[in-house]
Amino acid sequence: MSVTERDPVSGYATTGHDWNGIKELNSPVPRIVLWFLAVTHVYAVIAWVLLPTWPLGQTFTSGLLGGDQKTAVAADIAAATAARAGWTEALARRDFDALRADPDLMARAMATASPLFGQNCQVCHGAGGTGGPGFPRLNDGIWLWGGTAEEIETTLRFGINSPHPDTRFAQMPAFGRDGLLTRPEIGLLTEYVLTLGNGVTPGDTSDGAALFQGNCAGCHGEDAKGLEGTGAPDLTDADWIYGGDAAAVRQTLLAGRQGVMPAWQWRLSDAELRMLALYVERLSAKGAEDAP
Repeated sequence: MSVTERDPVSGYATTGHDWNGIKELNSPVPRIVLWFLAVTHVYAVIAWVLLPTWPLGQTFTSGLLGGDQKTAVAADIAAATAARAGWTEALARRDFDALRADPDLMARAMATASPLFGQNCQVCHGAGGTGGPGFPRLNDGIWLWGGTAEEIETTLRFGINSPHPDTRFAQMPAFGRDGLLTRPEIGLLTEYVLTLGNGVTPGDTSDGAALFQGNCAGCHGEDAKGLEGTGAPDLTDADWIYGGDAAAVRQTLLAGRQGVMPAWQWRLSDAELRMLALYVERLSAKGAEDAP
């Protein structure tokens, strides 16, 4: 008959496992662990009975307490909406001049518009409206469609090249892809556009200048300073949406550009659109003041 070996110090039986003279003890599970397991099982049974727990297809067991976080959150949102209904209704109803003249209302609007901008606009236009490749800056004084709150609201509401029937529309032709200009002409035009940082030279009879006046001036203006309200940018400043180096300008001439701005009318309320318009107007004004 085999006799179980016991550890002479603790008195516990060994498992028979031996690692280089170290023997494993068959010690019992600590009572604290057993108590912990018992308490968690009791809690689980109570939670199953009292709280929403088990999925039942498209619904779930609500529990004896009838707790529902979705309903609670909806109630909180409804209460918050009701609490700010007074000043948001004023935002939707009053004209922008009256809103700008009301410091208390503007303070409320700006405090709400900041996270609203972060949730809806920042992903494209960057934190603080700094812009990025393909997305214009909003914190400067340079605008394609107008930088007043009234014009900004229109852009927000209807979008640019969006599916909305009242969208603003603008498109840079693909002069190369559509065969409007030859490759050598695109090369000449690229070189000419790169010289426009100093403005259009009066009386310039170069081939590049002739190509510009014949193909680009209709949108960008004879002075190349753009036509606000048409989406055609100023080509004489240092502000470029898609890049102002030779490769970027050439690519723009070859393949064209058509930026898209969503129509936010279907997602945001009138009050939210107007507070965002005021917020972006302030970003622009502050950026223009800080510019050297």
